[in-house]
Amino acid sequence: MTISFNTVNANLRVPGFYPEMDNSAANTMQASGPALLIGHALPTAQMTLNSPIIMPSAEMMQQLAGRGSQLHRMVRAYRRIDAVGELFVIAAPAVHENKGTKATGEIAISGTATDSGVVTLYISNQRILSAVKQSDTANTVAAALGKAINDNEDLPVTAAISAGKIILTAKHRGLTGNDIPLMLNYYSPTGGENTPHGLNITITAMSGGAGSPDMDNIISAMGDSLFDFIGLPFSDSASLKKMGAEMNDESGRWSPYRQLYGHVYTAKRGTVGELVAIGDSLNDPHLTIAGYEPAIQTALDELVAARLARSAIFLRNDPARPTHKGALNGVLPAPSGKRFILTEQQSLLSHGIATANVEGGVLCIQRDVTTYQKNRYGVADNSYLDSETLYTSAYILRRLKSVISSKYGRHKLADDGTRFGAGQAIATPAVIKGELCAVYRRLEDEGIVENFDAFRKNLIVERNKNDPNRIDVVFPADYINQLRVFALSNQFRLQYNNGEVI
Repeated sequence: MTISFNTVNANLRVPGFYPEMDNSAANTMQASGPALLIGHALPTAQMTLNSPIIMPSAEMMQQLAGRGSQLHRMVRAYRRIDAVGELFVIAAPAVHENKGTKATGEIAISGTATDSGVVTLYISNQRILSAVKQSDTANTVAAALGKAINDNEDLPVTAAISAGKIILTAKHRGLTGNDIPLMLNYYSPTGGENTPHGLNITITAMSGGAGSPDMDNIISAMGDSLFDFIGLPFSDSASLKKMGAEMNDESGRWSPYRQLYGHVYTAKRGTVGELVAIGDSLNDPHLTIAGYEPAIQTALDELVAARLARSAIFLRNDPARPTHKGALNGVLPAPSGKRFILTEQQSLLSHGIATANVEGGVLCIQRDVTTYQKNRYGVADNSYLDSETLYTSAYILRRLKSVISSKYGRHKLADDGTRFGAGQAIATPAVIKGELCAVYRRLEDEGIVENFDAFRKNLIVERNKNDPNRIDVVFPADYINQLRVFALSNQFRLQYNNGEVI
């Protein structure tokens, strides 16, 4: 008998028809590409900490983590863009009071209203309206505005009112509270927003937040679960270093031994100089830091979630297609005149900081570069410039693993030229090479790779000289590229002469 069966006994004597199922050539499944958001629940929430929980909706997150908690706001921002994608959350432990503080901000009001109107305050991207009557004093306006803030439990802050002042306090301890923006009249008088005459309102930005959660337990909670898109609101150096160690190519999620892959997204705001300095301090192909203007009017943790959702939708559908122009619905960009211009965006992208731009009033992904800029020898290296390269790599490696493990998982190994019977579960280097070429052809059809002839010419499949049970492969894939820059010379004429040839 030459055919290799898996379950039908070779010495079966009882008469009958005995079919066995063999799905080794039928598997076409790819991983679902789940996303993960890490953040805080309210201290009063009954949510299990450091444990991945699947999260189908913002409403469920609100019930578990509490209204206005970091996780509630992040999941709401995520689901506003990706309504159906698989999403998990991990509740990070609160920053201990001995190791962190809550950020605070202030709204100081003086004067007396000389006409009626509305105070329009933006806390992150949420608008708070408070009616003002003629002759209302500063104390009256402050009391009404403070009540409006506290009535909105979805906000990331609470308010305390005292003598014409409103003290805002972040709901969570830690650095992330400093990145909750405050602003009056975002849309300006031309958009129908202005402060009633007679009132003077001064805003002091959120500041003073300190501390970050212990990442060790969070990373342990991730275990070997698959997360292709990881949203991390904690962008301090210590947290990024811990996450970088989890993602690395030698022993982390991108190593040959774990093969989990995935990519980490976080965000920073600051001047071009500040963001360039951050980018130059890092060199991780598995990390994308989006840089935003100081005047960005959305909390950074929500921007992380929104960008994660948009990237997840795009890259699940096609890992090689660029994510630029992806709209971040529901967020407020920096006001016009306070946004990075082209030369500043060029500087950020040249120093490992991803960028966003505004199109039609909507904030969009411009380019999701990684922080990788130099190889291990300190030489400039653009091989992992774009995050799409990493997702393309993961897609190809998973496809290869699926094919090889499904079709050749229990095969024997022989040299090329071995004369074995048809139907035997035996692989040779030539058989494997043919299989890899077939996979590459399919990947080319899908628009993932290109240049099949060059690939086949450079493909190496050989039996290991020291281990007869091992096949060694050099898989020289030529990844398809993205159309990012369209350069055109507008060589105009006022009039073509008859017969003129350029």
